[in-house]
Amino acid sequence: MALMSAAATDAQACELPEVAAPSRVAPKDARELSRMFFDQLAVLEEGTREYSYARNTLIEMNMSLVRFAAGRFRSRGPEEMEDIVQVGMIGLIKAIDRFELTREVEFTSFAIPYIVGEIKRFFRDTTWAVHVPRRLQEARVQLAQATEELRSRLGRTPTVKELSELMSLPEDEVIEARLAANGYNSSSLDAAVGSSDDGESVLQDFIGTEDQALELVEDFHALAPLIAELEERDRQIIHLRFVEELTQAQIGERLGVSQMHVSRLLSRTLARLREGMLVNN
Repeated sequence: MALMSAAATDAQACELPEVAAPSRVAPKDARELSRMFFDQLAVLEEGTREYSYARNTLIEMNMSLVRFAAGRFRSRGPEEMEDIVQVGMIGLIKAIDRFELTREVEFTSFAIPYIVGEIKRFFRDTTWAVHVPRRLQEARVQLAQATEELRSRLGRTPTVKELSELMSLPEDEVIEARLAANGYNSSSLDAAVGSSDDGESVLQDFIGTEDQALELVEDFHALAPLIAELEERDRQIIHLRFVEELTQAQIGERLGVSQMHVSRLLSRTLARLREGMLVNN
């Protein structure tokens, strides 16, 4: 008897159909199959071969969503399109990990915003030399347009007050947008900034070493009050999953509930924390 493929074995073990070439499944068929795979994914234990098979098949079956979303940015050129597709795949994987059938929406409708959002975030983070909030990025564009319009009209550089009136923004926000605009371009660390008896000084001479843990400290401070607002059971699940690093099945045994129930509670709690972090940022 011929040996069965690993994929076929995993498919049978978790009562899922074997999909020989998931990436070639037609979009219409992918929608129907995806519901079956999501239904099983919700009850499978993370880290098992069956779970990995279901998750990986979902990713491959829905790659057409990434190509569709990336098509909106085809004007960027073929070289950048490869990066765009790779970034879009990250958005697809995030959507798969966060989707639940109980949402009663099509996975396509749920996934596209994740994919497009990841691509836009890629553009935002790679275009600017320094990361600034989105509202300030948008304000910079508005500021540039207003400055050019007033300079043409007045024959001089406009004041903050004049820009404020044209942009319908408070003066402090105009000043903040001006400061943020400095983050669009960067200077080389080897750029000369002065000279002394010891020779020419460069920018890197005045920069301290980077503290790798600084971002974690900021994230912990932002996350602490959000966790404190959770119910006791939700806080306990977060502790068991990410501090004690228990599996969902082990957490279910500890709390006396099913693994599927733990999965739903964890997804709901993480979504709430994630939304809170985004609002704070």
